[in-house]
Amino acid sequence: MALLNNFFIAFSMIALFLSSIHMTLAARQLLQLPTIPNLPNVNLPPLPTMPTLPNAVTLPPLPSTQMPTLPTIPTTIPQLSLPPLAAASLPTIPTTIPSIPTIPSLSPPPSTTSP
Repeated sequence: MALLNNFFIAFSMIALFLSSIHMTLAARQLLQLPTIPNLPNVNLPPLPTMPTLPNAVTLPPLPSTQMPTLPTIPTTIPQLSLPPLAAASLPTIPTTIPSIPTIPSLSPPPSTTSP
C-alpha cells in the first residue's frame, strides 16, 4: 500500500512539473504574438423604448369568513394505573463457584525394554 502511495505521489509530481513546462511555453508563445488590431466601431441602431405597463388593477377585498373555533386542551393529565406485577420469585445467584471436572490424562504404556 505504501508503494502505491509513493508511486501516486511521484506520478502526480511529474505530471505537475510537465504541465507547468507546457504552460510556460504557451505563455511565452502568446507574449511573442503581434498585438491584435483594434476593432472598428460599429454604429448600432438605438434600442427600442420600453413598453408601458398597464396601471395596476385593484383587486376586490377577500370575503371575510369566520374561522372555526379550536377545541380546548385539557389542563389535567389522567392518572394511569398499571396492573400489579406477578409475584414470581427471582432465581438465586450462586455464591460458590463449582469445581471444574478434570479430564484424566492418557499416558503411553510403560516400555518393556530398557535402553
